[in-house]
Amino acid sequence: MTMTPQHSDRDDADRLTPEQARIVARARWLMLISGLATMLGIAVVTGLVGYRLFRTEGSPQAAAGAGGAPAAATARLPRGARVISVGSAGDRIVVTVDVGGTTEIRTFDARTLSEVGRLRFADDP
Repeated sequence: MTMTPQHSDRDDADRLTPEQARIVARARWLMLISGLATMLGIAVVTGLVGYRLFRTEGSPQAAAGAGGAPAAATARLPRGARVISVGSAGDRIVVTVDVGGTTEIRTFDARTLSEVGRLRFADDP
């Protein structure tokens, strides 16, 4: 005995017209694109977080002394010099100094505490 598939009205109703098939195909394509874009975005964010978390160059841990001690430095000022103000600008420490009546701004790297710049103000002759 052989079995033949039964034909029903339901099979005809479930078939899509060519116009409906194009719309479904386009919706699938758009879903694929949005899924790939989402996965790419998650990968980029995860990669950037991992990079920032695990890079050691210039981090406070790399600048710290032995045994994880905080970095320490001594900045030498000329005799009679006076610190007027101290502030921060990004990853820099800005120190304003009065040296014998002349104002000077010294800039230090906050991570390594090394001097990175000096600006002196003088009167025009």
